[in-house]
Order: sequence, then C-alpha cells, then structure tokens
Amino acid sequence: MTARPIAHRSDPSEPDDPAPPTTPPPLTGPADPDAPALDAYSRTVSAVAAHLTPRVAAVRVSLPRGEGAGSAVVFTGDGLLLTNAHVVGRARGGTAEFADGTAAPFTVVGADRLSDLAVIRVAADTPEPAVLGDADKLVVGQLVVAVGNPLGLAGSVTAGVVSALGRSLPTRSGNAARVVEDVIQTDAALNPGNSGGALADSSGRVVGINTAVAGIGIGLAVPVNATTRHIVQALIDDGRVRRAYLGLAVTPAPLPADIARRTGQQRGLRIVEVVPGSPADHSGLHRDDLVLTVAREPVGDAQGLQRSMFAHAIGVPLAITVLRNGAMVDVIAVPGEENG
Repeated sequence: MTARPIAHRSDPSEPDDPAPPTTPPPLTGPADPDAPALDAYSRTVSAVAAHLTPRVAAVRVSLPRGEGAGSAVVFTGDGLLLTNAHVVGRARGGTAEFADGTAAPFTVVGADRLSDLAVIRVAADTPEPAVLGDADKLVVGQLVVAVGNPLGLAGSVTAGVVSALGRSLPTRSGNAARVVEDVIQTDAALNPGNSGGALADSSGRVVGINTAVAGIGIGLAVPVNATTRHIVQALIDDGRVRRAYLGLAVTPAPLPADIARRTGQQRGLRIVEVVPGSPADHSGLHRDDLVLTVAREPVGDAQGLQRSMFAHAIGVPLAITVLRNGAMVDVIAVPGEENG
C-alpha cells in the first residue's frame, strides 16, 4: 500500500483528503462536574491529555538483546505513526497497543538515526491522527505536555515548560558516534518508555517527539517543523533519508558585537563537539569555533546547518566560515553520507 504524502492536496476537484487536519479541534477538559473548579493550568493540561492519550500508542519490538519498548504518535488517517529510530532499532516490526486496549502488529516503514525519527505502519484501524504543529514557533518558558508510556505505564502525562531550544544531543549507534541536532529541552518529566511519545503545546498540537532523558529535570525532544516533515516524507516515500554528514554538535551562540556589526549577523553556531575521524575533523574544524556561514549562507541555528545537509551536499566541497580566536577562518569540508 502506498502512503499518501503528509501535505494536503489543494485541488478541490479531488476527493476528500484523509491526511491529518492542520488545526486540532477545540480542546475541552474532562467531563466532570468539578472540572470548572480546576485552575487554568490544570484545565489546559487535562484537555491536552484527554485529546492526545488515545493517539499515542505503546510499542514493543523484539531486538537482538531483548525486547524494546517506547511510544508512537498517530499522524495520518491511514495507519502511520511517528516514533524514534532508537525505539525500533533494527527491527522490522512489532506490536502497537492503544489506550483503549486494542493492539495490532506494525511494520517499520523507515528510520533515520541522524534525526532519531522513524515511521511505522499499523495493520489495523487507528484513532484519529494527532495534529502536527510547528516547533519553530516555540519560545522558552512555554507550557508543553508530554504523553507516553514510561516504564510500561501506559497513557502517562507530565507537563512542564520549554527549557531551551536548539540543543544538540550526542549519541551512538553501534560503534558510530552521531549527533541529533536542534532538539527541544524541557523539564517535563521523561522516563524510559517516553521515547517516541508526543510533546504538545497548549492547543494539543504535537511540537516534538520525545527522545531522551539527559538528567534530572532535563528531557529532550526532536522538534516537529519543516525539516522534520522533509525527513518524514522521505521515510514514507523511500524508507530512508539520504543525508550529508559532517560530524558536528553545535549550539546557537551570539556573535561578538564587532563581528555582528561587520557582518550584520547576530548569531552563529558554536561547535561543542567534533566527531573524531569525521569530515568536520578532517577539514580542520575545532571545538569552540563559532560557525558564521555554510555555503556562504549565514547560519544562526541548527536548522540552518541541517538544511545544508541533505542528499545534494554529499561529496560536494562545502565552504564554511568560522570565528576562531577573534579571526575569521575559512575551511572546506567535504560531507560524507550518513549511513545510520
């Protein structure tokens, strides 16, 4: 069965599009006579939880070293769910169980370990899809709600705020070091099993896919935005994403005032890790370099770098300008292909 694209059709002569809506229905709190007594914060969290819990499944897969478990979010009307690549690992399928107790087998459509995203297809009817939001509109301090299945406790809900944006997450897959870029940091409590679950805004839009616990009070989620949609569509179409690979972990950072005046650019990307033996390492990029431009285009966030790192950049010399010890330095890096 060929999956429909996640974008809407615009031709009104075509039949109704089963793709997910772009606006969630108005959220209402639990049908409880005491609900009006809840404060505004509680009403918001309860409404988001009631809306999303049916749309988040618990998933289980059989892996070489035992059983893996996590969560997944329904995002189309024809059985596609979004989860983490590390949840499904190398498995080809598993079982998804929904909040109403129904369970069904699923197959893995595709996985992209660089973004830690995967698409699975459930071989049964699924609940109405969740609405995917836009993480690019998030601000630090904004309320977010996490829904998932931590430690096997189905339908668990936690809430917190966006603690930071544009973080990088160094990780490993087998013997290879990788970096998941541009993740959302939240203080909403996450535990093993939350991975692949939803991080939603106060309207119930899914703005992130929970991916990791970095410490007490520090949870991380892959943002849902235009770059994510590109990745998800590639997974649906081809089962994989061809990605150029540099081997950098970066974080946004302000430019010194004199450089900002000279360039008209306010922010760059500070390199916090260079993967040994990577194209970035071979090019001479160093930790603490402040990346100003990639392919002569200014970059001020991890997405700016990611947009340069799709298939068209593989094997093509890439001009990168960095600020190092107060001086601008030009390097040429030749991205490899991410094989994750």
